[in-house]
Amino acid sequence: MNDISALLKGLHNGDSRSIARCITIVENDLPGSEEILAGLHLQEKVPVIGFTGPPGAGKSTLINALLSHILQKEPGSKIAVLAIDPTSSFNFGSLLGDRLRMSEHFNNESIFIRSAATRGSLGGLSSRTLEISDILKAAGFQYVIVETVGVGQSEVEIAGLADTTIVVLVPEAGDEIQALKSGIMEIADIFVVNKSDRDGSEGFAKNLMALAHSNSPALWNIPVIKTSASISQGLDELLTQIQQHGNIAINKRKPSLLFEKAMRLISISRMKVVDKKQLSENILTASQLPGFNLYSFVKAFMLKNKLE
Repeated sequence: MNDISALLKGLHNGDSRSIARCITIVENDLPGSEEILAGLHLQEKVPVIGFTGPPGAGKSTLINALLSHILQKEPGSKIAVLAIDPTSSFNFGSLLGDRLRMSEHFNNESIFIRSAATRGSLGGLSSRTLEISDILKAAGFQYVIVETVGVGQSEVEIAGLADTTIVVLVPEAGDEIQALKSGIMEIADIFVVNKSDRDGSEGFAKNLMALAHSNSPALWNIPVIKTSASISQGLDELLTQIQQHGNIAINKRKPSLLFEKAMRLISISRMKVVDKKQLSENILTASQLPGFNLYSFVKAFMLKNKLE
């Protein structure tokens, strides 16, 4: 417990090693995980900024450029980046592609970069993203940036986690506008047309703006910002819109995410009393009996172990 107390003290003081160790313990559910999470002093004013969009939209490159821009505009700021990487089908580890594209910031003491694997999660986030983002919010950062693996009909969890959700698209996505309208249009607080130095960017941005304005909430007119990360175009406007949205952001999706997370934590906690080896042996024996019914077996098992 003394080790955990020391880690928490280091975390709250912004020590990078303590932050990294706390994330490792929580992400892998190691001993001390619950104590770390229960001991966090969350700073609610720290904005969580989510970046999502299809593969190839240049999210990592854009974030990389934005990091440099923030430090230029706000010297002394500390920024955390959590990059959710796809899990390898071969070794189930993170592919870590995003960290490679942000390599110029690795040795910058003002920036903390961490990758997390999806580990089979379908929502574009790691199963521990909420916990890791809470650790980062407690560690004294001015910004917490979360990048998802991509975007699709099921990958809208980021909208529940982030205070500001940024959907990054490229001009070539023009043919996908109608699909976007029924999918991710609802989750964007800011649209970014990246690689806007390419042909067709102007027309694409106008079409996107028309759709965005038709979906804008009462207190916020969803902006469409044209950027080109390679030449640092549009970064000032993007940062301004992030800050302006942060002043009025009320995340109505967050209670739903917290409810789902609470249910998952309760489920995990209750499952700790289950002897998995014994369950495996029991189901192997029962499944060989005539008339085996999995649902009846589970109900009997839950009653026996007082899980109902």
